[in-house]
Amino acid sequence: MRAYQPPAPSLVAGVEVVLEQRGRRVPTRVLSAAPHARSQVLLGLEGTTDRNAAEALVGTRVLVAATSLPPLAEDEFYYHEIEGFEVATTDGRVLGQVAETFATGANDVWVVKGAGREYLIPAIADVVREINREQRRIVIEPMPGLLD
Repeated sequence: MRAYQPPAPSLVAGVEVVLEQRGRRVPTRVLSAAPHARSQVLLGLEGTTDRNAAEALVGTRVLVAATSLPPLAEDEFYYHEIEGFEVATTDGRVLGQVAETFATGANDVWVVKGAGREYLIPAIADVVREINREQRRIVIEPMPGLLD
């Protein structure tokens, strides 16, 4: 599987997960997890006993309960925490809300949607000025050309 946060520290033997595929959710348990390649993890799942069963899971999302996630440092956050946060510039222009996050290899990027537009905002210190969990708001200082 491709991990959102390699090496996927929450995926360890014994943890309960939910497999989500085509709107259907099925609970199962992780039997084994090992880092593989760049952002991938080899998972052994209860009930997945052969290659055909594993291939049937292609495209499936592996969901972990928030209570199973490792604790974060004060300046860290999980992707799911900031979905829906309002994003505004330092001069007060509201761009929209974080719809999703994806990794590029160099840095993460937030997809911000609002007012019929979509912005790709790099989640880097040169751009992000503040993440306020209580207000569910992110303030950015856009680099030249970022919002064009």
